[in-house]
Amino acid sequence: MQYLDLTLPTPAENLACDEALLDACEAGGPEVLRFWEAPTHFVVLGYANRVATEVKFAECRARGLPVFRRITGGGTVLQGPGCLNYSVVLRIQEEGPTASIPQTNLWIMNRHAAALTELLGQPVRRCGDTDLAIADRKCSGNAQRRGRRALLFHGAFLVDLDLALLAAVLPPPSREPDYRAGRRHGDFVLNLALDRGRLKSALRRVWETRERLTDWPAARTEELTQTKYCRDEWNHRF
Repeated sequence: MQYLDLTLPTPAENLACDEALLDACEAGGPEVLRFWEAPTHFVVLGYANRVATEVKFAECRARGLPVFRRITGGGTVLQGPGCLNYSVVLRIQEEGPTASIPQTNLWIMNRHAAALTELLGQPVRRCGDTDLAIADRKCSGNAQRRGRRALLFHGAFLVDLDLALLAAVLPPPSREPDYRAGRRHGDFVLNLALDRGRLKSALRRVWETRERLTDWPAARTEELTQTKYCRDEWNHRF
């Protein structure tokens, strides 16, 4: 697997890059582990989320926070400084651990939980379908998108995200995992306060990355940015 440590200038470009990497792998390109961390805050809806129920849209507009939509499922999140994102693009193996959505979730989340447990020296558990938690407080959320031959599994580790801002712009989710038990954002999520370099190194060991991806799909990223991720027809479609 190759790795790519690449944060692009805008939210739209960063979201487009993940889809472009999936498209490339679907067409026979490499498997990739990518890292990125946005320099400014913005909100990202899951593929099927509704703006009216999952975002405090007026508050976002008042604060100048744009709202985008990604191609994977899961809930709405706040992105920005202190939120370290990773993306894993893999080929689908019909007889392997990526054969189905549940198998892929279980395989990847267990690998990441073990790596984080070793790194922190305290138990990190897989909770819900695709959360990682320490003592029942969420520190990582994740989601998946599948093509015919490849899949995108990506997520975020909360390192030192502004949790007060998160509570200000996101209402309680319309759907929540049982372990959340109705808790407010501030009582449910947890920053890891972990060195980013150590976290990246741990994930690179998990995925056995051996070389940098130098020929990333820049043209496809730009195309998706302009035709999809910069458009309200996509971002605010529900």
